[in-house]
Amino acid sequence: MLTVWEHVPEELLHCQATDLYQVLPGPTLIHLPGKRHPALFVSVLLHGNEVTGWLAVRKLLQHFSDQMLPRSLSLLIGNVQAARYGMRRLTDQPDYNRIWIPGDLPEHHMAAAVIAHLREWGVFACVDVHNNTGRNPHYACVCQVDPQTLQLATLFGRTVLYFTEPAGVQTMALSALAPAVTLECGKPDHSHGIQHAYQFLYDCLHLDHLPNRPVPPQDLHLLHTIATVKVPPQVSFGFGAAAIDVMDLAFPEDLDELNFQECPAHTPIARVRTPTSRLEVRDTQGNDVAEQYFYRDGDQLRTRQTLFPAMLTVNSRIIRQDCLGYLLEEYPLEYHWPHTA
Repeated sequence: MLTVWEHVPEELLHCQATDLYQVLPGPTLIHLPGKRHPALFVSVLLHGNEVTGWLAVRKLLQHFSDQMLPRSLSLLIGNVQAARYGMRRLTDQPDYNRIWIPGDLPEHHMAAAVIAHLREWGVFACVDVHNNTGRNPHYACVCQVDPQTLQLATLFGRTVLYFTEPAGVQTMALSALAPAVTLECGKPDHSHGIQHAYQFLYDCLHLDHLPNRPVPPQDLHLLHTIATVKVPPQVSFGFGAAAIDVMDLAFPEDLDELNFQECPAHTPIARVRTPTSRLEVRDTQGNDVAEQYFYRDGDQLRTRQTLFPAMLTVNSRIIRQDCLGYLLEEYPLEYHWPHTA
């Protein structure tokens, strides 16, 4: 499935994400030489509806179209077929950000081929650019909390999320090769997300090295994922007044306003219609911990304790394809560095 190029066709510099399928045969890895080595690896459009990464990279390629890059660049343009239709993935496709583990699908082999190329070429750092469908601040995600990875993450912003699930995520796989981050750049229709991602990638290309010293605590708000919240397949759901008395779970229309906010105990999350209306909540070991975080109070589903949710979405398709959101807690730096430099 993987096409490998060592050049950028001129028409690529003017393509919208929805038109990339006309230029690219499928997932494409482009390796471009620069003044420094090894290369910065950047992946975009692992989810076809998350276009900020492509628009930021296109702007970067346009900027350097008549000059050598300050550092070599390895660029993966992912699910161009889903991007054609503005979808996260097509119905017959796996999630392109869950395929970075051994498997039998063609997409697993494509991901393995990318990793093999990066091992052969060498890699300075890895950046995977994403959007989310709910209202969230911009933040970086990491699967390692070593100093160089956190130095890379805080170039994007002070808020950093440490996660170890779900399996098969690209950043998790590439953390074995080099410092690796996922950038969450807000909603795809926000222009400031494009500029933020562009500036981060521009700065990374100009880095001589990543410092191998701890990030000062005041420069980092480190969080980690403690649970994933899903709506079970058999439970119907909707948003707003139209869903009440019709759906098993009726969430408020502005549910995503709770993202990255402290949500006090007993906060109502949804109206419930039947005794079996519930959420599925799994901790990082896969245990069902829904009763630990939510309880039913009459026709209301409420939080049992103070929660810190993230990536809550009101996009029904994304909820069915992925999840409703995540629960976070702070991850103190002193767990790793008792004495900061």
